[in-house]
Amino acid sequence: MASTAASGRNGGGLFEGLYRLLMRRNSVYVTFIIAGAFVGERVVDYGVHKLWEYNNVGKRYEDIPVLGQRPAEE
Repeated sequence: MASTAASGRNGGGLFEGLYRLLMRRNSVYVTFIIAGAFVGERVVDYGVHKLWEYNNVGKRYEDIPVLGQRPAEE
């Protein structure tokens, strides 16, 4: 019985490993949360931007050839 408990404690698992790595110290945990929020925001912003561009091809200001052109200076 004692050997089963010892092997369960030593074997750990994914969640125990994450706990030991990230959540054992508050400073590491807070840094992980802030960095994760920043990276997650960038990923979502990039994905939404690409989706918006894909759905609006030909309707954007850059896609209309007449707009945005300056008359030639002679």
